[in-house]
Amino acid sequence: MTRQRPQPKPGRPKYHDFITDIEKGIINTPEFQRESAWPIEKTAALLDSKVKSQPIGTFILWKTNQRMGDVKDMGNLPLPVTPDDRQVEYVLGGQQRMTSLFAAY
Repeated sequence: MTRQRPQPKPGRPKYHDFITDIEKGIINTPEFQRESAWPIEKTAALLDSKVKSQPIGTFILWKTNQRMGDVKDMGNLPLPVTPDDRQVEYVLGGQQRMTSLFAAY
């Protein structure tokens, strides 16, 4: 018998909740992601879009119990370790935007 895999679920978390999950170590960036490379102009354009309530793209997160190497800071701000009793959500898509939004918060 084949076990069914959970299907991806779209969501629309609030900006504050998103930032809080990063601050708690729930959302994290795996080491295999490239370093943040956005210039200040791109970050400013993203923030302008956010202020104007324009779409800013999607974020792809992988929610898992599996732990792997992750980055220890985001936008030069230190990140906590994911609590042992929580699943981690690794950023697979949207890392540059996420870093910019977190650093600007």
